[in-house]
Amino acid sequence: MNDAIRLVGLRFYGYHGVSAAEKETGRVFEVDCELQLDLAPAGHSNDLSDTVDYGKVYAVIKDTVEGKAYALLESLASDLAGIILDKFQVYTVTLRVRKLHPPIAGQVRHIEVEVTRHQSDATKLTKQDSDTADQE
Repeated sequence: MNDAIRLVGLRFYGYHGVSAAEKETGRVFEVDCELQLDLAPAGHSNDLSDTVDYGKVYAVIKDTVEGKAYALLESLASDLAGIILDKFQVYTVTLRVRKLHPPIAGQVRHIEVEVTRHQSDATKLTKQDSDTADQE
């Protein structure tokens, strides 16, 4: 499957990290999300119901990054992947989560974690289940 929808450079403020300072003052985080799915139905119909509403994907990412504190970027990325696979009709999700100002003594642009997860529940790939998830 080569079809994909990408959300790139999503920025949020969150309280993720191991140190007390990170948990107290927070940092800027950036997320890239790639969704692999079959875009042919939407390409033919020009109907939003035949694809994934990336506005809803954005909202899920925002709510997760801003709503819960994680010690590790690995945990944040893994949870995001699981939530997206549960709520949306996608085969695979790849997330890149970046901490833009990591607490490292030295010149570092960002720290990045990347996870890729695949849909293990084939029933979530049917149109009916996708419509139910979008109503939540």
